[in-house]
Amino acid sequence: MKIAISGLGRMGSQIVQKLVEGGHSVIAHNRSPEPVEEAVAIGATGAYDKQQVVDAFGPNEQVVLWIMIPSDVIESELDKWAEILPKGSIVIDGGNSDYRGDAARAKRLADKGSQLLDIGTSGGVWGYENGFSMMVGGDKTAYEAVTSALDTLALPRGGHQYFSTSGSGHYVKMVHNAIEYGMMESLAEGYRMLAEGPYKDIDLAAAGDVWQQSSVVTSWLNDLTRQALHENPTLDGIEGVVAESGEARWTLETADKLGIPLPAIQASFDVRLASQKGEINIATKLLAAMRNKFGGHNIDGK
Repeated sequence: MKIAISGLGRMGSQIVQKLVEGGHSVIAHNRSPEPVEEAVAIGATGAYDKQQVVDAFGPNEQVVLWIMIPSDVIESELDKWAEILPKGSIVIDGGNSDYRGDAARAKRLADKGSQLLDIGTSGGVWGYENGFSMMVGGDKTAYEAVTSALDTLALPRGGHQYFSTSGSGHYVKMVHNAIEYGMMESLAEGYRMLAEGPYKDIDLAAAGDVWQQSSVVTSWLNDLTRQALHENPTLDGIEGVVAESGEARWTLETADKLGIPLPAIQASFDVRLASQKGEINIATKLLAAMRNKFGGHNIDGK
């Protein structure tokens, strides 16, 4: 299918490459030109402004636009796109936007004759190799219209699932990320117990290796943690400041309104906030190392 990708960061560029290699016709757009030129080099069509994206589709072709940008700019960007997109377009918000604004964003696009899908996308910098996991909300017919692209992005071990109306995809992704906080914190605390416990000669990477061999805590996060420890056993150069990107905060706010206690997620969130105030230790250093491993995030917590 023909699809445009706007926002060629760590994940957006991988989405372009995976779709091009899967035989799709891809238009690549970005605020700065260098990533566009890189996409053109692998077979995408370059678009250096929004109008060029629209013009790349023929008069009888449905415009499908996947936007992969930070949540703090999605509102203004969607408004700009809505002014130039032809009626009948499908817009995908693949970033980590707040689900609570999706219905209003979808209505603004619908008023202009286009449809919005919220597709929470997980996979980090490993999505190209492993496949992306995509959680979809919005109009089901719009979802069905883009499934061929999602099928390609899911290869070889990813997947996609439609959930419900606008916001549900981002909601499922938000909860996923909040769970991620808790899982990461538990692993980091366990490794800290090994490092600071009564046995001073325990090899943390070796412990991770054996945990990864069919133990109950075998997981991708543990695999990335043991890799980080093999590469940097003393975690040199890692401050231990851990960023929070919004999703756990939104989950906790929603849970508070619903009266649902989330003690593990709350505790993991509080640890990140405390790290930003100087409360750092081997566990927070491991959290930063994990984030770098799966998402390419800076190890300085930014």
